[in-house]
Amino acid sequence: MSNPSTWLKFGLFSVGLGQSFAFVLVPPLARDLGLSVIETSTIFSISAVAWAITSASWGRASDKYGRRNIAVIGLIGYSVSIIALITPLFLVEQKILDLVYLLPLLILGRLINGLIGSATRPAAFAYMADISERSKRTKKFARLESSFLIGTIMGPMIGGFLFLYSKSLPFYMFAFCGFVAAVGIFISFPKNIILKKNADNVISNISYLDKAVWPFLFIAALSSLCQASLLQSIGFFITDIFSTEKDLPLVISLVFVVLAISTVVSQYIFTDLKPIKNNTLLIYGTFLLTISYIMAALASSIALFYLAMMINGFGGGMFRPANASSLSLAQTPDNQGKAAGYLGSVIPIGHVLTPIIAMPIYQFGPQYLYFFSASLCFISLLFIIGHPLLRDHEQTSAITN
Repeated sequence: MSNPSTWLKFGLFSVGLGQSFAFVLVPPLARDLGLSVIETSTIFSISAVAWAITSASWGRASDKYGRRNIAVIGLIGYSVSIIALITPLFLVEQKILDLVYLLPLLILGRLINGLIGSATRPAAFAYMADISERSKRTKKFARLESSFLIGTIMGPMIGGFLFLYSKSLPFYMFAFCGFVAAVGIFISFPKNIILKKNADNVISNISYLDKAVWPFLFIAALSSLCQASLLQSIGFFITDIFSTEKDLPLVISLVFVVLAISTVVSQYIFTDLKPIKNNTLLIYGTFLLTISYIMAALASSIALFYLAMMINGFGGGMFRPANASSLSLAQTPDNQGKAAGYLGSVIPIGHVLTPIIAMPIYQFGPQYLYFFSASLCFISLLFIIGHPLLRDHEQTSAITN
């Protein structure tokens, strides 16, 4: 494991482990101890806002201070946040800590992840852009995404097994994995990295509003809102629409597994095994996402809903690495960290806006939310087809030998 890329993938895998298990376990534990649903959701919303604010700064910092240093800081921040998030819950449960301190301590623990843990992703993707050929950029980015997604799949599975031995053991183990990844990155990274400088149609300095940046952020923001509203509504939707199903918790868990696995498979097929140009991936991926939300809204059985989620995973597996790669390819080598940071700051937007926009729509009717998401994806599809940068820019993931 002397390859820095391997350690970066392990680091993102570790983050996926802790993030998914925290989303699964922390809300019910907090509710059992006396916190309301709104208070519990506030914990994660504040973290998402902090992530959105700081991600771009960490990307710029990685350009200035090095990918290795910023990635290490991010993983340490993530590991500390996992420990800081779960420890107050068990202290209150053991009656060592008063309940009045629970909410502020949980917010603090999650805030550490938003402020510091947000450093890992932009540094990792910027490093991959530094060392990869343009023709292989999407493939490399997809593998990073897959590492995180596999972690999100394995988190509840591994965590659930460890939970049988001790409630706190999964969190401390996942935090330990983060620390190990940080050490591995620190040791394995080369001191100097030769940057690729053969980019075409690039600019020397960038901002959110730059013409070679904002189109990618716009479609990423729409995708973020759709994905976040889906993830936060799946449990409610299945409970409300398919209430006659047996073992509803298992049914809900399997939806997440189907969604994650189909995303990983899609990324492998269309960026590795049978690579497709980025602009084509963006169009096909967004089209599949649109269809999946319509199918989910109209699903008359849990089997059809599973099929909709499988198609959604395939669409997301095409869209996300293609969009990240396209943004990267449009920048100069010295702006890779900034670009990755800007994209990272857009990703949490969906989690911030879902309680404000998506959930009120859901209250009018569960199906209306997925029709709304389908309309956003359709707008994104039209934008991708119509915008000259997304349509004409040299964005190929085709591997040349």
